[in-house]
Amino acid sequence: MSDETATAATTEESTTGRGVGQQRFVEELGAGLRPGQLAQDEATQTIYSADQGPMLERHLPLAVVWAESVEDVQHIVRTCSAYGVPIVARGAGTGVSGGAHATRGCIVLSLERMNRILDLNADDETAVVEPGVINAELNAAAAEHGLMYAPDPASFKISTIGGNVATNAGGLRCAKYGVTRDSVLALDVVMADGSLLHTGHQTFKGVAGYDLTALLVGSEGTLGIVVGVTVRLKYLPREVHTIAAFYQDFRSAAAGVLSVGKARVQPAIMELLDNGTLVQLDEMNGSDLQTRGKSLLLIQTDGFGAAAEAAVVREVLAAGGASVTTEASEEAEMLVELRRNSRGVEVDDEFRVGEDIAVPRSKLVDFVAALEAMASRFDVRLKVVAHAGDGNLHPTFWMDRVDSATDADALVRLNAALDESIRVGLEMGGTITGEHGVGQYKLRWLGLEQPEPVRELQRRIKELFDPAGILNPGKAI
Repeated sequence: MSDETATAATTEESTTGRGVGQQRFVEELGAGLRPGQLAQDEATQTIYSADQGPMLERHLPLAVVWAESVEDVQHIVRTCSAYGVPIVARGAGTGVSGGAHATRGCIVLSLERMNRILDLNADDETAVVEPGVINAELNAAAAEHGLMYAPDPASFKISTIGGNVATNAGGLRCAKYGVTRDSVLALDVVMADGSLLHTGHQTFKGVAGYDLTALLVGSEGTLGIVVGVTVRLKYLPREVHTIAAFYQDFRSAAAGVLSVGKARVQPAIMELLDNGTLVQLDEMNGSDLQTRGKSLLLIQTDGFGAAAEAAVVREVLAAGGASVTTEASEEAEMLVELRRNSRGVEVDDEFRVGEDIAVPRSKLVDFVAALEAMASRFDVRLKVVAHAGDGNLHPTFWMDRVDSATDADALVRLNAALDESIRVGLEMGGTITGEHGVGQYKLRWLGLEQPEPVRELQRRIKELFDPAGILNPGKAI
């Protein structure tokens, strides 16, 4: 036999062996599940191959499986561990950083069917939920008891608690109530070997040992698969006042955020929208926001002191040159809802790149000025919305697709502006992600924020939790 023939035979044997191994793996995987819990058709594989984040490279999973119980997850993980098959866990797929993108040779484990609220204790002000529970549905259940689940990402009507935990999601109410980690008391987690681990406690306070719960929140499915979440609930405000303040430029609106802080008022919501966002909202909703100002600051106070706090806010903002609504109004409430839908809307005739940068609040005005200068220098357009209360901005650089068709370096300039926004944000003491997670897409910038000793320590933690590296490889760290 010639060397060429021997090589061909070896390659064929290897490929055949791999195919047989995959077939056995899928058969064993399916044997522990009920009919309808496993799919391998291309249409399903394609749908579940990605979340809403930018696609760097598309891979179809070997299979998509839907867990319906903790035991299902354990069976799936043990089978994958035995065959060395990577697992990408997924909730509703609303992430925007590629954290749920399929990787080569993986299965996608959907937790959307594990959607029960297992317990809601109004006296303890806690709830225990499965990972597939929709954020809004938990809030609806809590509201019946005068309570609420505070984290409210823009996707709260469709995103799952498990996905919120995976990315340590934020939202509009972060200014007062914090991010997901601040509301998670305990977790039930299936580890990489299929064992079940419980972390945390039922109480609001508890400092025994290392805080593994906090470590797992935001780990993006790389350390374990969350199958149960115990959350702390907050009181549903009986009174809410919403203020809309229009400014003639974005920097003045950013300065308004700082002026409210200096007045020592703590709003529940502080949202900032620039002129580009107002134009887009007008086009989508038939409103006339851009005729009233070039930037909009939305502030919401809540609780028994809401009216008094709102009065202080109106006075402070008016003194800074804003045109301020004089009393709580339905229009202001409507504007908050528009804000919830003002990012992530894809328009067919635009090229766009956007991010999730947070800077210290004292740097808001400087960073906004820097973003505007970048857009001018790179000859691209800019749209910014921000959770201004905690310095978390979502700048989007974009161009009309028509213009881009005759502009050979359009995408180059867009990405150059994006890269510079990251660099400048870090120089101002900020971070590459305030709430969306690193996922797959932001790994290219992680080294700019975290020095190698820190990254190496994280890799060692990952190895401890997941020695074979099968849990969402290539993400987060």
